[in-house]
Amino acid sequence: MSTTSSNPVPPAANTARDPGRAALRGGIFGYYADQFDIFVPIVTLAPAMIYFQAADISTTAAAWIAAGVFASTLVARPLGAAVFGHFADKVGRRITTMVAVAGFGVSTLLIGLLPGHQQIGSWAIVALIGLRFVAGIFLGGEYSTAVPLAMEWSPRDKRGLASGLITATSPAATATIAGLTLLLLTVLPSAGLDSAYVQWGWRIPFFIGALLAVGLFVYYRRNVEEAPSFDAAEATGSPLRELLGGRHRRALLQVFVLMTGTWILTNMGVAVLPATLKNDVGLDDRSVTVIMMIAPLACIVGFLVCAVLSQRIGRRRFYIGFGIVAAVLASACYLGITTLGADDVVLAGVLAAAMQVLSLSHFGPIAAYLTERFPASIRATGYGVGYSLALIIPAFYAFYLSGLSAVIGAALAPAALIVLGGALVAVGAALGPETRDVDMAPGAVHALSEGAT
Repeated sequence: MSTTSSNPVPPAANTARDPGRAALRGGIFGYYADQFDIFVPIVTLAPAMIYFQAADISTTAAAWIAAGVFASTLVARPLGAAVFGHFADKVGRRITTMVAVAGFGVSTLLIGLLPGHQQIGSWAIVALIGLRFVAGIFLGGEYSTAVPLAMEWSPRDKRGLASGLITATSPAATATIAGLTLLLLTVLPSAGLDSAYVQWGWRIPFFIGALLAVGLFVYYRRNVEEAPSFDAAEATGSPLRELLGGRHRRALLQVFVLMTGTWILTNMGVAVLPATLKNDVGLDDRSVTVIMMIAPLACIVGFLVCAVLSQRIGRRRFYIGFGIVAAVLASACYLGITTLGADDVVLAGVLAAAMQVLSLSHFGPIAAYLTERFPASIRATGYGVGYSLALIIPAFYAFYLSGLSAVIGAALAPAALIVLGGALVAVGAALGPETRDVDMAPGAVHALSEGAT
């Protein structure tokens, strides 16, 4: 395979002493910025949602709006993955990453400048959800391009660790957001609509997210080279058409099952857990924020351990085992949390950290697994769509929780979804092949190109 690209890198990038390390750093930095922008509304906007809503809104309506703000980004990400993955496979990973980064940086900045319900009425929440949708398109594009670029530069025997270093920035970003929000709430207490935090304090994390995008754009422009396995001459057809209707469709379906379970587990551990700690356990906003800052720190270790473990025992065996463990132990941790009271802060924190580790740590090797699953000609599209398409069904978790709660009770409903998520991860892995030893070097024949299981 020729490594000639139709998109030559600038001289500054050609002088890099180690382009592999530069691409890996870009993947790590990019995934952190991506995850920061995705999850900032969950923690930062929670104490300030009254800024965007009518004063007399019902609790149920407020909950649906909060879920809509989160879900709008998740639903948009598959669209971004398909569009940007296509251009990453046809034009190049590096330049496409830069376009995606610029897009989500501008979208995040605009959110930080939004007026509230007092100024423009219901258009405030419409604008917030709309901008989150636009940001989701570009965010879906960023990881669909930057992550395959980093993994293609990584040595085969180090892909597990490289994947863990990239994806571990997700809990790091969550912890950063929680810590920043805690600091802001300490300095600028959220005490009603006219409080400083509600009026302008919540904007600060969004401005930081925009600055992260600026820094990431500059880094890629100056330091990162095109992937060694990219060849514009190889991408003769539509990568998306080949993925959806060609010989790789079976591989995509298998990845879809595994990733659907992954996102169900993620929503329970990231989106539902804070509400449970506050509404069911009775913890105050400060205690919940502290717990949601500490628990992700434990996940960083979990991500790295799981990534290295998958390199040792194989991705397929790892995901089968993790799905079973998550279904049993993560659900047990959640049920344990629901039995606690407001005085059990420490125990709630321990169980919350354990639940997150047991339901989220399999993200550690996911970057390696998904890029290994598809050949170079459709790798960015396969990774992005495989990662994002499965987001859609779990994104509407509020509907499933509402229906399940009516049947089995509010405490058991999230636990049931955790069991389902773990089972899907295990089944999805069992349906697929081992990918650890796939050669992604230039000229290599992709051993799984037929989507064999």
